[in-house]
Amino acid sequence: MTKLTVTNPLEPSLPLLVKLGSIAVHVEEMLSDKGHPFDREALATLLNDKDLKAWIKQMGVYMPVKR
Repeated sequence: MTKLTVTNPLEPSLPLLVKLGSIAVHVEEMLSDKGHPFDREALATLLNDKDLKAWIKQMGVYMPVKR
């Protein structure tokens, strides 16, 4: 896999946008009446992604503060 280089976090790459979209879909599915354990596992994998973590760090004050 190629290394993601983010020059402007406000303009994420297509692969990062796909990951963000996948997170949204899996959260919606997990919270639905038909939620499946697969959704939770998929989210854990996506949230552990190094490119996503780097993007979140670069977004700085635009991201919610963790509790």
